[in-house]
Amino acid sequence: MHIPPCVNAVSSQSTSNSIIVIGAGLAGLTATLGLLDQGHKVHLLDRCNEDQLGGLGLHAFGGMALVNTPLQRLNGIHDSADIALADWLGFADFGPEDTWPRRWAEHYVNRCVPEVYEWLRDKGIHFIPAVQWVERGWMTRGNTLPRYHVLWGTSRHMMQVLLKTLQAHPQRKRLTILTRHKVNALTRRGSRITGCGGVNEDTQAPFELQADAVIVATGGITGDLNRVRQNWPSAWGRAPTELLNGSHPTADGLLHDAVHTLGGKVTHLDQMWNYAAGVRHPRPHFAGHGLSLIPAKSALWLDPDGQRIGPVPFVTGFDTHEMVAQIARAQWPWTWQILNRRIATRELAASGAEHNQHIRDRRPLALLWQMLRGNHALVDELLTQCPDVVEGRDLAELAQRMNAINGDQRIQASTLREQIQPYDDQIARGPRLHNDDQLRRIEHMRHWPGDRIRTCRYHAILDPHAGPLMAIRCQLLTRKSMGGIQTDLHSRVLDSAGEPMIGLYAVGEAAGFGGGGANGRKSLEGTFLSGCILTAHAAARHLTGQNQDTP
Repeated sequence: MHIPPCVNAVSSQSTSNSIIVIGAGLAGLTATLGLLDQGHKVHLLDRCNEDQLGGLGLHAFGGMALVNTPLQRLNGIHDSADIALADWLGFADFGPEDTWPRRWAEHYVNRCVPEVYEWLRDKGIHFIPAVQWVERGWMTRGNTLPRYHVLWGTSRHMMQVLLKTLQAHPQRKRLTILTRHKVNALTRRGSRITGCGGVNEDTQAPFELQADAVIVATGGITGDLNRVRQNWPSAWGRAPTELLNGSHPTADGLLHDAVHTLGGKVTHLDQMWNYAAGVRHPRPHFAGHGLSLIPAKSALWLDPDGQRIGPVPFVTGFDTHEMVAQIARAQWPWTWQILNRRIATRELAASGAEHNQHIRDRRPLALLWQMLRGNHALVDELLTQCPDVVEGRDLAELAQRMNAINGDQRIQASTLREQIQPYDDQIARGPRLHNDDQLRRIEHMRHWPGDRIRTCRYHAILDPHAGPLMAIRCQLLTRKSMGGIQTDLHSRVLDSAGEPMIGLYAVGEAAGFGGGGANGRKSLEGTFLSGCILTAHAAARHLTGQNQDTP
């Protein structure tokens, strides 16, 4: 996307009515559009190249948790802010000190329709009609209703539309875009934040920029794996030596440090949204890049020695955080999923725009055909290009290839059979005699049409007509920071005494999606992109003098 002109040098003279936005991801772009709408001058800074503006939003799948939408009602779902808040609080486990995170949660469930759903539709951005049901809760309450809305065109289409809107904006002349600019410090004059400084990474020359206010929209910390380990939840034990990076590599927390240096409050950095089913990306964009798979529900999930995880088996779609926590507490360097080709083509998926081409490119007939016949292209790509996915004609060959990935002999064919055969035997007895929690959860999920079409009813793994057998080595993969810079409902950064810092705002992931941790310990999933939009709107409203009475 070409958005001329980009400037590589800027005067440090103070500019009346000007705002600095640091970070051109979804939150930064949304805030910039809101400011331009009201005639403000905006300096938009980003570390990436011009064609990479949009950040992680260019690569995300594009699911949003939205409450009481027309699409929910179309699907016969009767949702409300009260139901959604109860679900949210069941996962969040807020502490008594979490006043602002809780208030942001309340704001989200009450305002996500006008400020996210309707705002996007006004820009010609739509959602797939079928609402999905994720994070239903494992041992605690999660989403008691389907509310996961998928963007038609994925998040990439949304970002492209917003970038085009920016390019054609009537106030475009008031916008200066600075790419390849790394901000490492904020500047203050008296009690007011007045600008920022850093390095032009093309010329290595320092720069300083002054304005009336600064919005931090730089994402979280999960792109820096060392920082992830430093903030690893203490209850989970030692941080993993090996982690895959599913975040943006510039999400390194540098501006969190700058805010903290000036007295701003940064909280809950140990609250992260990571994934249990990461594999090495078939076509990595940077070192350590991982791909998050959406695991097959009919696959068996095994520990590093090939033993089935239990007593409660892993089944995706219920509680991602608890799956990650259990793997971390057990100190497992990896886990395995065992399945066959037929299950994989029906159920296996990958997160992100890159591996959901038919949704990304908005091709409904191709998507329908794929749903009917299975995603053979994804399975073929993983088998040929991902070193963590292998197949075998029988258990002996599968075990041999699994061991080859790690260079050891931990997996025995006999162990695999001991884990798989009892599960297959239950399937053979028929649903009346099923006594396996995974089969019960599959049956429950298949009652919802959005899951039924993507989930095998009951399928034996060792079925000789459904082969070859497949194994996927899964590692923990970073994704989102759920803690961050603490903010009020105007997205103003708060200091250690809880007072707003004049001229300083934080939005999106940098702010923990509001309040320094609006999700609490767990997310209902889909609260991140929409949280970026909500927090950005709040900052833009306050800076443009709208809704000043909001506490």
